[in-house]
Amino acid sequence: MSNNIYIEYNFMVDPPQPASDILIAELGAVGFESFVEEEDGVLAYIQKKDWDATILESITILKNTNFKITFVRKEIEQENWNATWEQNFQPILVDGVCMVRAPFHEKQEVAYDIIIEPKMSFGTGHHETTHMMLQHILDLELQDKAVLDMGSGTGVLAILAAMRGASSVDAIDIDNWCYVNAKENISRNSVGFVNVYEGDANVLEAQRYDIIIANINRNILLEDISKYVSCLETKGILLLSGFYKEDLNLITQECIKEGLRFEKNLEKNNWVAAKYVF
Repeated sequence: MSNNIYIEYNFMVDPPQPASDILIAELGAVGFESFVEEEDGVLAYIQKKDWDATILESITILKNTNFKITFVRKEIEQENWNATWEQNFQPILVDGVCMVRAPFHEKQEVAYDIIIEPKMSFGTGHHETTHMMLQHILDLELQDKAVLDMGSGTGVLAILAAMRGASSVDAIDIDNWCYVNAKENISRNSVGFVNVYEGDANVLEAQRYDIIIANINRNILLEDISKYVSCLETKGILLLSGFYKEDLNLITQECIKEGLRFEKNLEKNNWVAAKYVF
């Protein structure tokens, strides 16, 4: 099969934060698939077939005079992108017990050793939202629980849930590349009972879960919280991330409307990961 062609944008951002995080969120909303955060900016990737010359017109952060954002653009083959992330991807350690690493990193003695080859998928643990969701999962009792991971990306959260004793795990992502990549990573980590599906919340029907994880973005969460709750068991737990601290009240009000109770949230660089209970 021939390699996909991607468009790479190299954004130089001054000052880098919070503009880089806002830029990533806005680019993701218009179809950019993957990002590499650097000290002075962001590398962003989109498939050439999904790109057009006007794609940045709706990116409002580029028009914000409080930041200076410049960029250069080039075409890049998928195999070359893989080399780029290999150069930038360092293993991460979460709470001293969970390591997320690439296949080429040396194995460490930790309770949960997760091997991820992200390719063009989101979810290596480096982004604040993924990191905090890993922390939430480490804090939960998952033995014999049914878990759903919405917007699963690389499958890293689903994999950790399985490693921590979940009896069944479903991982769902709307992007085909994420669907394929998650299946690869699940096989790589020998957690074969994790089921991966391609789609959005509409694929949820009569399924029931003890714990639902959704690391997506604010607008999709607000639209789909009621669907998540309809699949949540009594005393179930809903973990939500992919939004900023300023949006926490809006998300919480929607959860309260659906009968959930806010329990706590983690915060990292203005990103939030919140826990709600039924």
